Amino acid sequence: MSSALYQSIELLSQEKGIDPGIVVGAVEEAIALATRKFYKTQENMRGELNKETGEIAAYVYKTVVADEEQIADPVNEISLAEAEQIAPGVEVGSEIRTYRDTSPLGRIAAQLAKQIIFQKVREAERDTVFQEYAHREREVLNATVKRIEGQDVIFDLGKAEARCPKREQSRLEQFTVGERVRVVLLKVDRAAKGPQVVVSRAAPELVSNLFQSEVPEIYDNTVVIKAIAREAGERTKIAVQSRDKDVDPVGACVGMKGMRVQSIIRELRGEKIDIIEYSDEITTFAEKALQPAKVSRVSITDLTDKQLEVIVDDTQLSLAIGKKGQNVRLAAKLLCWKIDIKSEEEKRQEVEQQMQALVGAPSTPIEQITELGDGIIQKLVAAGITTVEGLADMTPEQLEEIPGIGEKTLEKIGIAVRHYFGQFETEEGVPSAGQPVDASTEVPTPEAFVANEEAEAENSAEVIEEALEAAGEVEEEEEEAAETVAIEEQEAEETPGEQGQ
Repeated sequence: MSSALYQSIELLSQEKGIDPGIVVGAVEEAIALATRKFYKTQENMRGELNKETGEIAAYVYKTVVADEEQIADPVNEISLAEAEQIAPGVEVGSEIRTYRDTSPLGRIAAQLAKQIIFQKVREAERDTVFQEYAHREREVLNATVKRIEGQDVIFDLGKAEARCPKREQSRLEQFTVGERVRVVLLKVDRAAKGPQVVVSRAAPELVSNLFQSEVPEIYDNTVVIKAIAREAGERTKIAVQSRDKDVDPVGACVGMKGMRVQSIIRELRGEKIDIIEYSDEITTFAEKALQPAKVSRVSITDLTDKQLEVIVDDTQLSLAIGKKGQNVRLAAKLLCWKIDIKSEEEKRQEVEQQMQALVGAPSTPIEQITELGDGIIQKLVAAGITTVEGLADMTPEQLEEIPGIGEKTLEKIGIAVRHYFGQFETEEGVPSAGQPVDASTEVPTPEAFVANEEAEAENSAEVIEEALEAAGEVEEEEEEAAETVAIEEQEAEETPGEQGQ
């Protein structure tokens, strides 16, 4: 019959899930260490537990050598002659033990033995937990909420305790002690002081397990989950594919009136779930992954680095990106590709810039127009107009919006720009210096050149006459306007006198 001490050891072993022999070894080692410390010796000492009586004895073990001259360690070695006095018939090389009284051991020695036993039992327990769960990473386990320590939740897995840190929790979840939930085993940390098993409620494997439990088609592999991207407490995207052409993968996951997916959403405390049909064609898959946004087109920009360019309508850009970029971020995780989303307007501007770069449009500094003057040039540069070509493309309305640009300045700018471009124009029909001449080029004769000069002189005379006539009309209009103003002033002076009468 086992002693009461050994029965207690067996109960402790069952509770901790460890071998009783480990606890017995811890007790024997603790007694040996406490006895050695009490006698202040370095002798090789071992403890022994009698299972039937419950007594614990301590023994000193020494190695037998031939004679005293061969003794190198007097503490742990004994000569053959001395050993035969203790145990007749002993042989050289064997060990001989002598009893060491443990009755004088006091409270301090007992306390030391207690600490050693607790330490050994704890180490054995941790080794048992590691061997039990180390090979089960990413497995979904049933757990019970045991307690809440700060922001961490401690779960009871049955054979061990598990810790769920704040970063592995969903922001939508609140736990109560005794509540049963499913958790994902992340890792087993042997160096942790507290529970060494780390679990998660934010891992994608939890969603996969819930779909497997709720959807029979996934359980029997008719519908396969190809990819999952999740941001716990916010949204989850799951891509599914059917192995049977008669089974709709999305419809199977949603269920009749959404019953299946609603059950999973309740388990996840209201987390949104997007179910997407998987496609082997990456562009088609990308269009579906960005739902609910409507995609105009998808193109592969870099096959090596896995980069996609997605073009959407201007009204769909914010929907495709999602709140704080969540939609495109989850889509990129689901595809395992980098996604660059652009609106139609952004793409058009990009194409225009590329075309201008290819054409090599000229760029002349605005300072080349000397007629403008430093003051006007400074105002234009301050408004962002730094090239002659940019100034020429501006409309009068746009120029008037620039501070300091009035009608007179606007007219001066127009004249200066026309003069600047006019100096590069060649006379019609006459090759300019450096212009190549071939058989098709018509060179005017001297008679034709003279006739052309006379015609231009007549045209110039007519232009001058028209300008003089216009100037005369302007002078007459100014005189009439001056007379009208004088009459109005005279009437204004006479009016107060009439009112006083």
